[in-house]
Amino acid sequence: MTEPTFAGPQPPTALPKLSPYGGPERPRSGAVDNLKGSILSGIRSFGSATASLRATPDYLIIGTKRGGSTSLARWVLQHPDVQSLFPAQETRKGTYYFDVNYSRGASWYRSHFPTRASLALKSKKAGRQQLIGEAVPYYLHHPHAPVRARSFAPNAKIIALLRDPVQRAYGHWGERTRNGVEWLPFAEALSAEAERLAGEEQRILDDPGYVSFAHQHFSYVDQGRYERGLARWMKHWPANQLLVIRSEDMYADPATVYSQVTEFLGLAPFEPAEFGAWNMKATSSIPPDEEARLRTLLAPSITNTEELVGRSLHWNQ
Repeated sequence: MTEPTFAGPQPPTALPKLSPYGGPERPRSGAVDNLKGSILSGIRSFGSATASLRATPDYLIIGTKRGGSTSLARWVLQHPDVQSLFPAQETRKGTYYFDVNYSRGASWYRSHFPTRASLALKSKKAGRQQLIGEAVPYYLHHPHAPVRARSFAPNAKIIALLRDPVQRAYGHWGERTRNGVEWLPFAEALSAEAERLAGEEQRILDDPGYVSFAHQHFSYVDQGRYERGLARWMKHWPANQLLVIRSEDMYADPATVYSQVTEFLGLAPFEPAEFGAWNMKATSSIPPDEEARLRTLLAPSITNTEELVGRSLHWNQ
């Protein structure tokens, strides 16, 4: 799970506008594309209008960014007793509701889920309970997400994927660069991070309606300090509803980890036909000098995370 090194584009005159779902907003063009957008907008409005009839999540995959959450989400969706978000044609893995879209309201969030009646019918036909959930990698890092999620779906199961934070930082930077969000080379982006993030988390805490672009997108090192995000989730969620997995274990032995996840979710044993990797860009490795710099910087955080989860994560070796 490594990322390309390149200088990237020149600084934009303004930060790019992002869609509600985290990626750069794509302007629609042409009659067919605009029609598709209108149809999806209408479906979302219909979903909001019928929000009281809709299900709530049985599980949340909360991160980490560039840690394999997309792959795990797609693998879980291959299970015959797991249903897609609404509408299924969007193939959406998550809503970003408990972090950046909270001001859109609960009806907007519920509009992404199938109706309880449709899930009940599918459960009856299958003879087994059908589950629904979402995956949003920013949930782990956002300071309000654990409390918001606990209030809305207190019985949901929570899955956190943790990747070596050094490699994660490089992967995060690579994705932001490819998407036109980042313009600084990796070393410069790391040097700029403290200034970019200065005061942002406190502002989020002080103003629950505030959405911080920098906190979400420029936090290459900060999102790898897992002990902070995990501690918040552990404070508000019981241990039997929280599963922590190393991303490296998932990719090294996907069948075993998948079995662990399905058992945790209460699903019948099942194995997908293949464990394809989603959203990976493996073309080059982090520069050795920057890796050494980050290893030293993040060593205390890794130790703290290991103490929190009660086992070695093998990233300081």
